[in-house]
Amino acid sequence: MSDFMNIPGKMNIPGKHVSRTRLVRTERFVIAVEVQAIIPDADPSEPCFTPDVVEFLREVERRAHQGDVAWLKRHGRVYAAVEAA
Repeated sequence: MSDFMNIPGKMNIPGKHVSRTRLVRTERFVIAVEVQAIIPDADPSEPCFTPDVVEFLREVERRAHQGDVAWLKRHGRVYAAVEAA
């Protein structure tokens, strides 16, 4: 599988492109990644994500489940769960 850009999401949908932080949560990690969202001119009620952003977020989750911390750190901020006393 090819590597992803840090901020994926460019697509030719008329509207405003904005950067958003998404949190991807797994049992062991929370990863904060920056992605592009689009506020469509046709329906500005809610930002939406392009298919490549959705695929990127799935890849982040898959890598988190695999424990690929090096890859995760290249693409976002990684927070690890700690056990409570």
